[in-house]
Amino acid sequence: MTLKNFTIETDADGIALITWDIPDRSTNLLDETTINELEEITKQTSADDKIKGVVITSGKESVSVDVDLEMIEEIRHAYAQSFAKSGETAAHQLLFDQSCRLSLILRTIETSGKPWAAAINGPALGSGFELTLCCHYRVAADNPKIMLGLPQIKVGLLPGAGGTQRVPRMVALQDAMQILLKGEPIDLTRAHALRLIDAIVPPADLIKAARTWIKRGGRAVAPWDEKRFKLPSGPVFSKAGMMMFPVGNAMYRRETYDNYPAARAVMSCVYEGLQLPMDAALRVESRYFAHILRSKEAQAMIRSLIVSKQELNKGTRRPQNVPPTKVKKLAVIGAGFVGASVGYVSARAGIEVVLITRHQESADKAKAHANAMFDNLIKKGSAKESDRHETLARMIATVDYAAIKDCDLIIESVFEDRKVKSDVNAKAQPFLKETAIFASNTSTLPITSLSEEFKDQTRFIGIHFFSPVEKMMLVEVIVGKNTGDAALATALDYVRQIGKTPIVVNDSRGFFANRCVARYISEGSQMFLEGVPPAMIENCAKMAGMPVGPLSLSDETALDLRLSIMKATEADLGSNAIDQEEKKLMVELVEKRQRFGRKNSKGFYDYPDKGKGRKRLWPGLADLQPTQLDPDTLDVGELKQRFLVVQAVEAARAVEERVITDPREADLGSIFGFGFAPFTGGLLSYIDFMDTMRFLELCHKLEAKFGPRFAPPKLLEEMAENGEIFYGRFRPKK
Repeated sequence: MTLKNFTIETDADGIALITWDIPDRSTNLLDETTINELEEITKQTSADDKIKGVVITSGKESVSVDVDLEMIEEIRHAYAQSFAKSGETAAHQLLFDQSCRLSLILRTIETSGKPWAAAINGPALGSGFELTLCCHYRVAADNPKIMLGLPQIKVGLLPGAGGTQRVPRMVALQDAMQILLKGEPIDLTRAHALRLIDAIVPPADLIKAARTWIKRGGRAVAPWDEKRFKLPSGPVFSKAGMMMFPVGNAMYRRETYDNYPAARAVMSCVYEGLQLPMDAALRVESRYFAHILRSKEAQAMIRSLIVSKQELNKGTRRPQNVPPTKVKKLAVIGAGFVGASVGYVSARAGIEVVLITRHQESADKAKAHANAMFDNLIKKGSAKESDRHETLARMIATVDYAAIKDCDLIIESVFEDRKVKSDVNAKAQPFLKETAIFASNTSTLPITSLSEEFKDQTRFIGIHFFSPVEKMMLVEVIVGKNTGDAALATALDYVRQIGKTPIVVNDSRGFFANRCVARYISEGSQMFLEGVPPAMIENCAKMAGMPVGPLSLSDETALDLRLSIMKATEADLGSNAIDQEEKKLMVELVEKRQRFGRKNSKGFYDYPDKGKGRKRLWPGLADLQPTQLDPDTLDVGELKQRFLVVQAVEAARAVEERVITDPREADLGSIFGFGFAPFTGGLLSYIDFMDTMRFLELCHKLEAKFGPRFAPPKLLEEMAENGEIFYGRFRPKK
């Protein structure tokens, strides 16, 4: 068999060096070809008596960090065809056999009788990490950028190539469950302490160290295949095990509210598998993997969090008539918390940054923010002092607008006040070069109106960052009525340049993310006014899949700001544009009680001084409720539904109004922008996977009971009548 993705070199000592290097790709992934070749390599090395041991490494800067979605889709397609042709039993057997395949190959490596050493030269995540775990020895290059882990849970799957069985046999059960259920990558120091890797060596010595281990008689047997093997935390039915599993179940349910079938499957895999020999345990894992692969949650999460994200990050929404651009120099005007963070992430991406404010002290403070960010990164080993020095050297803090004359992109990030933004616009224009793009980082003010005083409105665009900028991966790119293709292309290229995911939104009040999350916050207030206990409101929201309750989120975004937006909306659109009872509640909290939210430690919650202790719902809320309902009389399922449906209806309205035109952007915008229940795949996937007609019926039911905010737009009525879904009617371009 001619190898395409691997090379094999055998030295004089009989040690085969296998290098995994898929041509024409920046990273490796376990696709069908790779799996076939790995199976053949396993047979060859096992049968060749001249080969005494094997070292496997990567020819890329990483071992593997990608999931081959085409292979997963092919497996699903084959399952669907088999189901239709041969029935459920045959289809399930086919899916199980496919799910077992990689696991069986890795098990063959583990039991080959010849020592295998993994030389880890870069990040190894998912199946790539599982490949290293089946090896008898793991040595890693000393590089702070190398991370190891099993993130499959984050896209609705579970490790299906031995991860759920090998990790809890290698580390304490509590640590294993953290790795499997959290899906967070771990650095080499932590991995070495847990004994997930055996050694860390200088990069130049990596292959030599792996070969040396083999030459010194490295054992070709996994610990769990030896008779005297004992689980790190003891047997499942030991005292420690009986304590751990009930606690583990409670922990996962507390964090997921059982919305993620994969998390439940991981718990079952570990519990059942640890009671069995490894071969039987791996079959248990494959059975659960096959089951999860059929779940709508996995399908939705994979589509949105991997497929759609990859497509948008590749620039699928970018105007093709504009040549690729690269921002070399950026100006940020108004370097408050958000502006300073924009400057920091841009400088880290290699862009020269000019920070401009009214006072030099404020500009210097903005640059100091970048310096402070590195303190934590260096402490964690995620950056070096040289990174700090290089980043800060790219940043200039000044009050002089003339400093923007060479900038390719200018981002205005001042206070949300039309007059203030207009003043900045006027000051900046005389210094802009002809090809410069001017962007406003606004969350509420329409871009078209902000651009009215700009000399070339085709070069004016909105770039809406979410806070905290360093952590939030989403950026809304707002297209005004007169925004040109060059501005849109530059904005999209810049967002991708700083490593974030852009979505394109047409100009409207609140854009997309804010108008949808505003419905969520408003629904919490509506429940409060109905008399639903505040704690029940918050808990039901989290049970529905939202990251924080609506009352807490209202505090975080500031109650006085919410009241200000209400008043501005009412002034612009009339009294019917807002709910007057909600406004009265905000007036009571803000103007009469001086409760502004977290910013002054008083809102729906009381906040402890200097972050000491936990926040607590304000006891005085009871006085503001017109009535108080008995929680035992309330339908928890209905409360959960209301939170999700009211946001999904608003997303459908946004599609109908052409505010957002691509379902991928609506889904990613809702998950990355405000944490909408990730297990649904996003707002429009929530509707699609429920079925449009069923969702429409639910809307009408809630509308009849709670009012017109649940009224479906005409678009949904039409789609339901035609049997359409969003990913069919608005099929995204690849």
